[in-house]
Amino acid sequence: MQHPQQIRNDYAPPTKVGRGRIKEAPEGWLDCPAFGEPIDKIIPSKVPLDETFNESVPPGKRYSSKQVVNKQRKAGREIGLVIDLTNTSRYYSPAEWTKQGTKHLKIPCKGRDAVPDNESVNTFVYEVMMYLERQKHTKTPKYILVHCTHGHNRTGFMIIHYLVRTRISCVAEAIRIFAQRRPPEWKRPSDLDLNGEAKPDDDDDNGDVSPVHNDVEEKVITNDDVLGDAVPFDQQEALRIVCYRLLELPPARGHAQFPGSHPVSLDSDNLQLLRQRYYYATWKADGTRYMMLIMRDGCFLIDRNFCFRRVQMRFPHRNLNEGPHDMTLIDGEMIIDTVPDSGLKRRYLAYDLMALDSVSKTKLPFSERWRLIEDEIIRPRHNERKMFESGAKSNPMYKYDMELFSARRKDFWLLHTAKRVLKEFIPSLCHDADGLIFQGWDDPYVTRTHEGLLKWKYPEMNSVDFLFEVGNDNRQLVFLYERGKKKLMDGSRMVFPNGEDPSSISGRIVECSWNKEQQCWVCIRVRFDKSTPNDINTYRKVMRSITDNITEDKLLEEITEIISLPMYADRKKADERMAHAKMAQHRRRGQMPPQ
Repeated sequence: MQHPQQIRNDYAPPTKVGRGRIKEAPEGWLDCPAFGEPIDKIIPSKVPLDETFNESVPPGKRYSSKQVVNKQRKAGREIGLVIDLTNTSRYYSPAEWTKQGTKHLKIPCKGRDAVPDNESVNTFVYEVMMYLERQKHTKTPKYILVHCTHGHNRTGFMIIHYLVRTRISCVAEAIRIFAQRRPPEWKRPSDLDLNGEAKPDDDDDNGDVSPVHNDVEEKVITNDDVLGDAVPFDQQEALRIVCYRLLELPPARGHAQFPGSHPVSLDSDNLQLLRQRYYYATWKADGTRYMMLIMRDGCFLIDRNFCFRRVQMRFPHRNLNEGPHDMTLIDGEMIIDTVPDSGLKRRYLAYDLMALDSVSKTKLPFSERWRLIEDEIIRPRHNERKMFESGAKSNPMYKYDMELFSARRKDFWLLHTAKRVLKEFIPSLCHDADGLIFQGWDDPYVTRTHEGLLKWKYPEMNSVDFLFEVGNDNRQLVFLYERGKKKLMDGSRMVFPNGEDPSSISGRIVECSWNKEQQCWVCIRVRFDKSTPNDINTYRKVMRSITDNITEDKLLEEITEIISLPMYADRKKADERMAHAKMAQHRRRGQMPPQ
C-alpha cells in the first residue's frame, strides 16, 4: 500500500546482523502487556519482534508473530488481518504473516510529537469495516490484530476513531471501551477533540522519527481550496456505486461521470418553459458545486470530477436518539460569506435532496425534496446544536463550531419575486452571485443535463469553460468536449486581462466570457474545481443565450406577463401563505427575503 509518509526501512534479517551487534527492543516494550481483549473482533497489540531481537529479549518476554498466533488460538481466535501502524519496518518482515495466509496491511503513522493524520484514519476505518463486513458471511470469522509499537496510543487512536464512526457517538465512551480492553488506561485522550478529530500533540515514542511541529498558518480561504481528507481508492469506487444506486442510475462502465443535475442557459426558446410549468426562482451563487453523501461513518463532499473527500460533519435524525443519517445524498454549493466582524466563513447551501437513509427521492417533485432538506437535514442539526450549547450538557459530545463549514438550505421564492431578488437581495448578499436559477416546482431530479432547469446570467457574465493549452509554437489552443473527446475550436482567441502568463495556465480549465467588440474570449478565472471543459452542446446553448441577449429588463418584462397566467394565479394564494411563514422565519434570523 502506498502512503505519503516515508517509512524507515531498516529491517535486517538474521543473516545480516553485524558481528557483536544486538538489536534492542523498543524502550518500554518489555514491560508492556502483549495484547488486550477484542473490540469488535479487533485485538489491540504491541508490535511483535522477530528472532533478531532474541539476544535483547529474555525467553519469558519474547513476543513474535508465531507467539501471537499461538496465544490467540489458545483463546479461540484466528488472526486473518494484521494492521501495522509503526513508521518503520525493522521489527519484523511482513512475510512472517503473508506466508501463512494472513493479510498484512501497513499504515505508517509517525510517533512522538505527531498523531495519525486524517487520511491514515480514513484508510484504517475503511479497511476494518470492509474486512469485518466480509467476515460476517463466513462460518468462523477471523480477527484483526492492530499494533503500533506499544499498542496503546496510535492503536487506541485508530480503534477509537473506528468506534466513533461506526457505532459509538460519544468520544468519551469510545475511550472508556478501549481503556477497559487494553489496560493500562489510554494515556492520550487529549489527542482527540470533541469531534473525534486529531489534535497535534505527543504520541507514543517508538524512536522512528524526529519530532514534528504542527504549526498551522492562517490563510485566506478561497473557492479553490481543496476541502476534506482523501479516502482510499477502493472506497472512492464503492462510494460512486452508492451514489449511482441512490440516483437510480445503471452501473457505470469505465470511469463514472459526475451525475449531478446541470442547468441550461436561458434563451428565447426555453424561456417559454416558464409559461408551461410552474417555476420558482433563486439566486445563482458564484461558489463551488458539491454533492454531499452522508454515511454513518462519515460525510463526503463530491466534486465535479466525481471525487470524494471526507469532512467532519454531523447530521442527526429528527429523533436525535436514532443517531446520524446513513446513505443520504444532497446537492448544493459551497460559498464564502464575508461576515462583518468575523471575516470569511464557508457555508454549504443545500438546494436539493436525492436520497434519504438509502431511499431514493429523485422521483418526488422538487417541492417535496426541498421541504425534506429543512425537515430532515437542517433543522435536526440546529436543534441538536442548540441543545449542546444550551448548557443542558456540561460536557457536550460534539462542537458544531469546530466544523469546516456551516450548512443551511438555499431559499427559493415565488416567480414574481424575481425583481426584488435582482434589485435588492443579490446586492445585499455577503458572497458573489451572477444571476438567477429557475427551478420547476414539480420536477423530479434529473441527472446530468436538465433541459428544464434554467439559469440566467447577467449578459456580461455568460461564460464557457474551455480547456486552454499552449502549443509548441506558443500558439493558443482552445478546446471543448464532443462525445467525450477534445475538440479544437479553430479561430478562437483568449485574452488574459490580469496579465497572466498564458503558458502558466496551459492544461487548465478556463472560464471565459465573450467580448463582442473584440470578438474574443476573456478569461474570468481558472477553474481548479474542474478537469474537463464544457461539451460542445453546452457551448452552443451559451452562444444562443449570448445572441438572444436576454437583458435584465427583458427578463423582468417577460416574468410580469407570465405570473398573470391562470397557472400561476391558481397557486399563488397557497404559495403566498408559505412565503409569509418563511418571511417570519427570516425576520427571526435577521434577514428579510424578497417578496
